[in-house]
Amino acid sequence: MATNKLRRQTPQRAVIMEELCASKAHPTAAELFAQVRRRLPRISLGTVYRNLEVLHEDGQIRKLELAGSETRFDGTTTPHYHVRCRACGCVRDLPTPLHDKLVTMPMETGGFRIDGHRLEFHGLCPSCLGETEGVSGTAHSQH
Repeated sequence: MATNKLRRQTPQRAVIMEELCASKAHPTAAELFAQVRRRLPRISLGTVYRNLEVLHEDGQIRKLELAGSETRFDGTTTPHYHVRCRACGCVRDLPTPLHDKLVTMPMETGGFRIDGHRLEFHGLCPSCLGETEGVSGTAHSQH
């Protein structure tokens, strides 16, 4: 856990965690609220937001603050990269090994102690790529 404070596990927090871990879509708080509400009809959006913050502070989930998009959440805390579709906004885990050089390079060249890093890949998901290629014949990449 990221904090030394032991927090009581509430029924709401347990359901939020279960729903987040069951999802591979990296939902926003509002999307997760809709999922959780099926099981807990009386839960509020504010309760979902507060519990997501607690789970993030405790290191039980990851908060994905990707450029140009709404904050998303990930129940997988092991180190991995993400890829975001620039057309539909979906976010997926990228099954690519982490590169240690990305962490050691700033330390070696600038004397920084690195606590973590974020690397976001972006492009077109298979669905959007098919739609784009169907219209134009080729997909253009953004730099």
